[in-house]
Amino acid sequence: MSIIQQIREKAAWLVFGLIALSLIGFLLMDSFAGKSKLFGNRSSVVGTVNGEKIEITDFEKAINDQEEQYKARGYQVNDAMQQNVREMVWRTMTEDALLTNDYASLGLDVTDKEVNDMLVGANAIPDVKQAFTDPKTGIFDAQAAAAQINQLRTLYKSGPKKNADNGRYEAARRFFEESLPQIVKMRLREKYTALFVNSAYVPKWMLEKSNADNSQLASVSYVAAPYFTVSDSSVKISDAEIQEYIDKHKDQYKQEESRSIAYVSFNAGPNASDSQRIRQQLVDLSPDLQKSDDMDAFFGRVGSAQPFYNGYMGKSRIMVPNKDSIFALPKGGVFGPYLDAGSYVLAKLVDEKTLPDSARARHILIATVNPQTGQPIAEDSVAKKRIDSIKTVLENGGNWDSLALKVSDDQGTKEKGGDLGYFTSDRMVKEFSDFCFNGKKGEKKIVKSQFGYHYIEILDQKNFEPAYKIAYLTRKIDASQETDQAAFGLASQFAGQSRDARAFDENVQKNHLQKIPAADIAPTESSIPGLGVNRQLVQWAYKADAGTVSEPFTVGDRYVVAILTEINKEGTMTPAKARNLIEPLLRNKKKAEVLTKKFGNLASLDAAAGATGQAVQQADSLRFSSMTLGNAGQEGKVIGAAFDKQLAGKPISPAIAGNGALFFIKVNNVSAMSNPNADLQQQRFMQEQVQRQVMGSRLLEAMRKLADIKDYRATFF
Repeated sequence: MSIIQQIREKAAWLVFGLIALSLIGFLLMDSFAGKSKLFGNRSSVVGTVNGEKIEITDFEKAINDQEEQYKARGYQVNDAMQQNVREMVWRTMTEDALLTNDYASLGLDVTDKEVNDMLVGANAIPDVKQAFTDPKTGIFDAQAAAAQINQLRTLYKSGPKKNADNGRYEAARRFFEESLPQIVKMRLREKYTALFVNSAYVPKWMLEKSNADNSQLASVSYVAAPYFTVSDSSVKISDAEIQEYIDKHKDQYKQEESRSIAYVSFNAGPNASDSQRIRQQLVDLSPDLQKSDDMDAFFGRVGSAQPFYNGYMGKSRIMVPNKDSIFALPKGGVFGPYLDAGSYVLAKLVDEKTLPDSARARHILIATVNPQTGQPIAEDSVAKKRIDSIKTVLENGGNWDSLALKVSDDQGTKEKGGDLGYFTSDRMVKEFSDFCFNGKKGEKKIVKSQFGYHYIEILDQKNFEPAYKIAYLTRKIDASQETDQAAFGLASQFAGQSRDARAFDENVQKNHLQKIPAADIAPTESSIPGLGVNRQLVQWAYKADAGTVSEPFTVGDRYVVAILTEINKEGTMTPAKARNLIEPLLRNKKKAEVLTKKFGNLASLDAAAGATGQAVQQADSLRFSSMTLGNAGQEGKVIGAAFDKQLAGKPISPAIAGNGALFFIKVNNVSAMSNPNADLQQQRFMQEQVQRQVMGSRLLEAMRKLADIKDYRATFF
């Protein structure tokens, strides 16, 4: 990690400008709320919430802001990350739209006093507390936090600059215009949620009833006739019966809009010939690599997937294949080519020496660029004069800690005298690291890096060991154009010969391919389950008709040909879609009817055992809250019947249609087990706690279900 990471992670005055990073996925820009009434026509609307429109320009701005924040933290924003960001932004903006009107109608507000308490008070938010807590004492320095906020406020009120201070103004602007509104919004949401969760209440009568029910113990004997004794083929379930069941349970069979496909794939990845080709390239380069004295120039000329690191790495920290063989090379020796994670590598031992594996240093930084934006903030000559003056002051008895606190631009370490603690060589930029690891304890020096001028003192070095400078000339094993074209040709031929579902299936069998289903793909998905990222394939599925076969799509290192197998509209499932879910239920119901009719009226459990061919079984100590009936599994109806007073004393119950069998039971005994030590107050507290947790986690989910939310993102992305 470079010095920029050190500055980012520890800079106190930048903490406020970066608070928004810790709120990703929870809150977004306050500027999005309340703009919906200004939106234009449908073509610019990405969605609506209860008729309130979400403008595509606002949606894209929020996405860009989040992606930039991820990049600032060093994350790679790939296709998968972009999809996650879009989902996060959509969820947050729709939730904001749901909540904003309720805030106003309930009169919820966050006062200036509350905001102050969240920033510099006893209830400061975690980011602020962490930044201004002394690691040695664990005490939060509210005065330092307040002073930093005042500094930001002064910068913000002074307006944008055309000089070196503009970077600091931008950090102040982001804090007051972006981060602070998010903090307020977070507090509003906490208040709103508290109104619901604090309404949790369990009445005394409910506790007493629950205790009474659960104090009962039942002992039963039973006979179970498994449903599998009736063959599935003898029980038919029609579409009309499934539709009737759906109509009675519509809430259980709602569906979002989706598409289902099936696909075959053709491997376009590198083959053995491609692997040999890449290996031979490195074999041919090996003599030149060994002769070359300038690794940077050589790597620049021939190209390498892994750039040359012109530094040393301690032996204990080198984790590569064949490292012992590389360590054994003479200086200038080359080992390889060898395989390493899908690449061929030539390793050249450039140099070796004994170095510490970690060093501790302190520094004073006079920055020439803003570490966050990379924009210039000071002339090089001015910065050099300042660092020279600082060196002179310190050489003449000046106090390092006091001077660092006053003039250093490393805001994260200035309050600690510029002490960076212990770090490894790869945590700093090369110039900084070279001095700290090649110099000696106690040495001081001015070092220029990409961030400015540092005056450094080496405080300590430890764990000396052999360190190696190794050049890894790396070539990834990629497919050749010929390999790619061959795979594309096969995919194109298959697509051309498979223009309908019947031909598709015939050609799958003929060519010994594997047809893989991918069900319920949402309109905004970017990836196909089990396949990978390809937004174009998803878009094709939403434009095609059922039974249409696609042209080849590139997904990773494969060519994919898909057929659209199912179009699912938003609303209630069709009988065909719901059949796999409902058919087992209706089949068991019919089997229960068949078995009931077959056995007729039985006089006793022994008679039931004889008629069914099943043994009489026993279940003791059943509670009303029991989940399972012995080895029979989850059978709630049977357990409930065990406490039916009308069955007491009878030799056998009527047939009970359970989940996996038809049951006949005999209630042997029902007794009560008193609990004089039951603490109703403690029980109430525990149950109310559970209610609060459930309400807090499901509040917004319930609001979303009740709201009219329209999602048009698929037409834009």
